[in-house]
Amino acid sequence: MNIETDHHDGTSDATPGGYEKQRRPGELVFCAFLALASLFLVWDAWGIENAFGPNGLSSPRAIPLATTLVMAVSAIVIFVKDMRLPKVAGETVRKDILPVTVVILALMLVAYGVALNSLGFLPTSALFLIVAIKLLARRGWAWTLAVSLGSLILIWVIFRIVFTVLMPSGIVPEAEFIQLFRNLLSGAN
Repeated sequence: MNIETDHHDGTSDATPGGYEKQRRPGELVFCAFLALASLFLVWDAWGIENAFGPNGLSSPRAIPLATTLVMAVSAIVIFVKDMRLPKVAGETVRKDILPVTVVILALMLVAYGVALNSLGFLPTSALFLIVAIKLLARRGWAWTLAVSLGSLILIWVIFRIVFTVLMPSGIVPEAEFIQLFRNLLSGAN
């Protein structure tokens, strides 16, 4: 991992408030998005109807409406405050906020969600883990495969066998694997 030292010392600036007197790249756009999304949620909460009588403090929409109003007011206050701040010099969205690795992993997460139902948990998770670990760790293929597949097997055994969590089976005959696993365990007793 290569840390750009021209404007960072390698430590996190993710403390509350970040840069106190400056605005980071993309921050104003993100604040505007949060303000608009919060206003939409206020409008949506306002539409919650009370089938049992008038809308008051104990109505079904009271808590969602109060919560979204607080969100909207907070987002607007932060947006207005950020508009007055100068931009941080020497930072860009591509380099400091959304580097290529972050964008690739975000796209991989979307692809994971799309492929999960059709391919199933095991192949989708194996592909995701192998590519993600190779990309992030930048180690050899043997290490990447060992960590990825070892983690996947451990996760599968814990959640599917021990806790019996149903996962999309997809193209892998998972039921046959589970029966084989149970037969091995019952034969050992």
